[in-house]
Amino acid sequence: MPQFVIVYLGGKNPASAEEGQQHMAKYMQWLGTLGDAAVSPANPLKNTQTVNADGSITAGGSCAMSGYTVIQAQTMDAALEIARACPFLEVGGSLEVSELMQMPGAN
Repeated sequence: MPQFVIVYLGGKNPASAEEGQQHMAKYMQWLGTLGDAAVSPANPLKNTQTVNADGSITAGGSCAMSGYTVIQAQTMDAALEIARACPFLEVGGSLEVSELMQMPGAN
C-alpha cells in the first residue's frame, strides 16, 4: 500500500498550558483514529540547522516545517481526507501531503 508523508507547517503556539493540553488531546485522538494507517505517527522537529551548499551551517530552517507523520492509504485522495481531519489545521497550520516513492534496490 502506498505511504504518504503529512508535513506540518506553521501554526500558532497555544496561548496557555491548558489550551496546549486541549489541542494535544485532540491531536492524540486524531492519531488514534488512524489505527494501522499510522506508520510513523508523531515526529515533531526542534533545533533545526541548515547545511548550505558551501558546507557552512546556519541556525534555523528555510521553511516553517515543525514535524511530520507517515501514513499508508490506498490513494492520494484518501491520504488528503486523513489530513483534512487533523486538528493541526485548527491552530492556523497547514499540511502538505506527499506520496513516498519506493527507491529501486532500497528494500
